[in-house]
Amino acid sequence: MCLDEAIGRSSQIVDCREAQGIGEGGGLAQRGTISESERFDVVAVAMSPSKRHITKPICEITYGLREQGIRTSVLVLESGSGVPSDSPYGGAPGGTMAGINEKEILQIRRYKLALFHLGGIGGHVVYKAKTFLRYVDIPTIIVCEAPVDYEDFAKVGIVTRLVRPPPDKVECLGTIVDIVTGVVRGVSAPRDKLNEIVIKVKFWLSKFEGEGTGRVK
Repeated sequence: MCLDEAIGRSSQIVDCREAQGIGEGGGLAQRGTISESERFDVVAVAMSPSKRHITKPICEITYGLREQGIRTSVLVLESGSGVPSDSPYGGAPGGTMAGINEKEILQIRRYKLALFHLGGIGGHVVYKAKTFLRYVDIPTIIVCEAPVDYEDFAKVGIVTRLVRPPPDKVECLGTIVDIVTGVVRGVSAPRDKLNEIVIKVKFWLSKFEGEGTGRVK
């Protein structure tokens, strides 16, 4: 189902989730679903929904971006909850392991800019970003609650705009171009944080307009 959505003074066509289930569908933002805009500009990536991973902030962020005329798609990861297998921070016994599959990588790589909404534990945020950006070679904005900085990501092998790991320590294709902290999972995002996200997305998207891709050479 395609929805011609009037937001402010701009109309956008969004390929909506139209049935409960996995894949392109699901009336709610369920794991393994994608809601696509008509243009591959920005993709907002959410973790898999659970008691701790509530998608409310990503929905508000997406609406805020669309309200400003930014064509934004939403991808909810199939295995976004938990911690990655290479993280030194152990999860609960029998708990889920965060990861990204080949289909999701290909979906994200079509866009000029990615926005990942992560959580409130610094170590988890850093290693999740490492897992997701290992094969996703486009510029990325990290939105999370934890007070992380560029150096935290560079230490685990992620190239960032301000801090780069040594060449032999680079482990990811993707690049973190900006960070927005203080966005708490499961509650409404403050207006100043939504404004900060919109400003940063607009800035970086303008850098890649006309290029067809935001991949860093």
